[in-house]
This record gives sequence, C-alpha cells and structure tokens, in this order.
Amino acid sequence: MELKWLLCVTLLALGILAVQAHDTDEDNDADDVVDIEDDLDDGIEDVEESKSETSSAPPAPKVTYRPPVPTGEVYFAESFDKGTLDGWVLSRAKKDDTDDEIAKYDGKWEVQDMKETKLPGDKGLVMVTRAKHHAISSKLSKPFVFDTKPLIIQYEVNFQNGIECGGAYVKLLSKTPELNLDQFHDKTPYTIMFGPDKCGEDYKLHFIFRHKNPKTGKYEEKHAKRPDADLKTYFTDKKTHLYTLVLNPDNSFEILVDQTVVNSGNLLNDMSPPVNPPREIEDPNDQKPEDWDERPKIPDPDAVKPDDWDEDAPAKIADENAVKPEGWLDDEPEYVADPDAEKPEDWDEDMDGEWEAPQIANPKCETAPGCGTWQRPMIDNPNYKGKWKPPMIDNVNYQGIWKPRKIPNPDFFEDLEPFKMTPFSAVGLELWSMTSDIFFDNFIICTERAVADDWASDGWGLKKAADGAAEPGVVGQMMAAAEERPWLWVVYILTVALPVFLVVLFCCSGKKQPSAAEYKKTDAPQPDVVDDEKEEEKDKGEKEEEEEEEDANEEKLEKQKSDADLGSASQEEEEEEEEDRKPASEEEETVNRSPRNRKPRKD
Repeated sequence: MELKWLLCVTLLALGILAVQAHDTDEDNDADDVVDIEDDLDDGIEDVEESKSETSSAPPAPKVTYRPPVPTGEVYFAESFDKGTLDGWVLSRAKKDDTDDEIAKYDGKWEVQDMKETKLPGDKGLVMVTRAKHHAISSKLSKPFVFDTKPLIIQYEVNFQNGIECGGAYVKLLSKTPELNLDQFHDKTPYTIMFGPDKCGEDYKLHFIFRHKNPKTGKYEEKHAKRPDADLKTYFTDKKTHLYTLVLNPDNSFEILVDQTVVNSGNLLNDMSPPVNPPREIEDPNDQKPEDWDERPKIPDPDAVKPDDWDEDAPAKIADENAVKPEGWLDDEPEYVADPDAEKPEDWDEDMDGEWEAPQIANPKCETAPGCGTWQRPMIDNPNYKGKWKPPMIDNVNYQGIWKPRKIPNPDFFEDLEPFKMTPFSAVGLELWSMTSDIFFDNFIICTERAVADDWASDGWGLKKAADGAAEPGVVGQMMAAAEERPWLWVVYILTVALPVFLVVLFCCSGKKQPSAAEYKKTDAPQPDVVDDEKEEEKDKGEKEEEEEEEDANEEKLEKQKSDADLGSASQEEEEEEEEDRKPASEEEETVNRSPRNRKPRKD
C-alpha cells in the first residue's frame, strides 16, 4: 500500500509541477525579452556551430507550385498568380441608410502571398483592412444559364488572423440591364450567395438563392438548412479551406468543405421558407365564437367546502413544548456600541448629524446561549390547510383549442424546377469584417465535377501537401498543443505513467504474508515449517504404499512359480501313461489325417 500511495503522490506532483513550470515561464517572458535580444547574436552563432558539428535532420520534401489550369470548359477561373487585379472592378458605391463616414466601400483589396505560405509564388486576393465595407467583382466569360447542366462554384478561403465577426462568402450577381460593377453594393441583385460567415460563436456556411414568385414577380431569399457538421475548426485553425457548392438540375444540392460533404438536400424540401407556398392557409377573417370552450378541466360546481376547513389557520405556530435555555441573557442586547470606536476628527455634526459608535456583537453573548427577549421557535401548523378550492373535473363542454378554418391559398403556386434560377453574369465579394487579411484564391465556376476536382487538386491540393510536409510530427504537435493548454501536460503524464503504475500495482501487490517476527510471538508453526511437514508425511505415505505393493507382487510371483512346478510334474506323469496306453492310436491318426482319407466338409 505504501508503494501505491507513493506512486499516486508522485504522479500528482509531476502534473502540478508541469503546470506551475509553464505558468512561471509565461510570467518570466517579459523579463527574458531583454536577455534574449542581448544574446540573440551569440545564440545564432552557437546554433550555426552546433549545426556544423552535428548531423542535420533530413529536409522536408519540397512541393513546387504551378498555377492551376482549367482542364475543361469554365465560366470563370481566377488564381491571381499574375499578381494583379486585372479583370476585377473595385466598387465606389455607398451603402444606403448609413452614415456617410462608414457608408463608402473604401476597404482595400490587394493581391499578395499568404503570410505563412509554404508555396512561394502562390498568390491570392487579400481583404487587407478591417472594420470597413469591401466590394469587388468580376465578369464571367459568359453568363451562366440554368438549363440541363449542373452548377459548380468553388473557391478557397484562409482566415490568416482568425475571424471575430465577418464573412467570406461570394455572390453570383444576376444578369440584369442595370448591373454596374462599379456600383456594386449590398442591394445589388444576386442569384446565389454562398460561403462562410461568423459572428460571435455562431458559425455559418451560407447557401442562399433568390427565387422569383411566378405570380407576383417578387424575389424571396431561400436559405438552406444549417449543416449538422461542426464548422468551428474551419474558422479558427488558420488553414486554407476549399468551399464547393454543387447544384444539380434535379434540384439536389451538395455543400462540401475540403472535398467532404457537410450539407446536402433538395431545393424543394430543404429550404426555408419553402420554395412553394402551402395550398391552404388559415382564414384571416375567421373568428372564434364567443361560446367556444377551450377549458379541458373546470372546478367541480357541486363541491362544498368541509365544515372543519379553517382557511384562517396560520401556516406556522409557536412551539409550545420549547423551553428557554438555561443561561439566556434576557437583559443583554445582541449588539452594543463599540467601546473602542472614536469619532472622526473631521466629523461635522451640523452636516453629518450626531455621531454614534458603530454596533458590534455583544461580547457577553458569546458564552451564553443567547441574548435579548427569548421567543419560542416557530413550527409547521398541523391544522393548516390553506384556502379551500373545489377539485377540478373534466369539462363536458370542452371543444378543443380553436383554430381558424382553412381556405385555399390565393397566392399558391407550384414551381417544380427551382433549379432554373435567374441567370448570373458576374461574381462578387461584398463584405464587412472586424478582422483583416482574409485570403481568397482559386475561384472557378463550371458545370463538370471533374474539372472542378482537377482545379482543386492543382491549387488547394498543393497547399495541403505543402502544409503536410511542413507540419511537425505527432510529438511536435502534442508539445505545441501543451504550450497553448498547460493542463495537457497532466494528461500526457497520466497517459504515460498510468500504464506503468498499473503494471507495478498488479505485479507488486498481493496478499501480505506475516513476518517471521510475528511468528516468534506465538507457538504457531510458520507456513514454511507446516508445508515441509506436510510434504514429508506425503512422501512417507507414498513410500510405504510402494513397499506394500512390491511385497504383494513378490508373494504372487512365488505362488505362481510353485503352482507351475506342481503342474509340470503331473503333466509329465500323464504323458507317460498316455504313451503306454495308446501306442497304435498315433499310427491310425496319422493315416486319418492324410488328404486322401479325409472326408469332405458339409457346408
């Protein structure tokens, strides 16, 4: 047991020391900055010398970047690897109903390398500023018309600084005569809005399309159901993620992140509000009748309050059996003025009133059961019943919850092909964000899944491969995670030490045997002596049994030998008599045995 407790205490101590050591390192970071700067040059020289003396680790495999090239027909493809914004239009519009100071779309866009890129030469579109309105757009090579081919839109996003509140979604701008990319703003008509958005702890992945009511001609936004997948990692891990939307002519859709489906459904069944309105609606002119009874239970009208029901009886009464404790100080107050208190020198009785010493607990009451006027304690009144109410019974006139009657919906329509949306001719980013340096890359709009997959493999796939080649091993990742979360050190220690502890526990634990000193105090034989005596008795018994068996076998053999001698003598005498009696019988028998004289056998 001492070993077990020692191991437990050791494990706990190691965990506490690990956490305290990490906290101490953080507290000393500010003090160590100056020393680190002073010794930086010396440290670099030492590292270079140590590198030259020791063998270096094998370098990570390098991934060479090449700009992606579409492998089929596309409506739009942009990798930004030219390093310019050619083909993109910055908006100069203003938001309506907003103060002039913040109404302008004056946020900055630039083509840059990613901050911590593993692929030199891979550039992207960066939303540089924060807390500003940003809008930029570009024309498609030709308008996209929803007919018999799917729509695939795909692009990459990297929240290089994380994200506090803001979006990174894309809008597919509807083809209209009024479309002017120079005046692109939040009210510009769009066909589809797709992409990530976050504010607070609400992580979203939008898919919204604007559906035209065939009866009224008005557009209404239809939102896809929220995905069941946890999206938080895509916003916080500072990695590049690939967002893909696939719309099919059969009205089905898929939303993928990093080529993994996170949401799917049908435009007819999984949008809110539904594409098609209900066939019937509640009559807005219908009213509930005055005599409609919605009460499932009512008080029993025939119930009568019992005569002995006392509604005035109090819930609590004084305990008549209680007795004042001995030594109770009736004449002493519970609190008295502090005798050591003094009136402050700046106390002004005209302004502050008459000064009174603060009240403190009466020191005489500390040793007594109580002070002041003694009162009996209060207990529950056994006769208390409260206000009488008649019992509830089923309402025979209950008619249920009233609902207005249904009438045909005058606005009903049925659109069985919501996939055939308004054609679009441009792609745009209209965003507000409290975080800067959001990175966009490798936009593509096409109709073939293979083309989008090839584009993703040549773009996002290279980023993923480069990140994987540069990532530390499992041990390095565990150490990095522990630096951010010190409590992980305790988990690591317990994970490693627990198996060892269990092995020691099961190997070293067992039934405790009494020591030799304890046996000396009594006349009881020690276990080893008893065991030896038992073994000797067992061996002795086995030896005696073996000797008895050997004696029995010898007697049996001698008897058989004597019997055999007597039998052989009598046999010899009989043989001699037979030879004398039948001298000729042998000749006759010999003749009979010959084949010629043998009679045939009857079957």
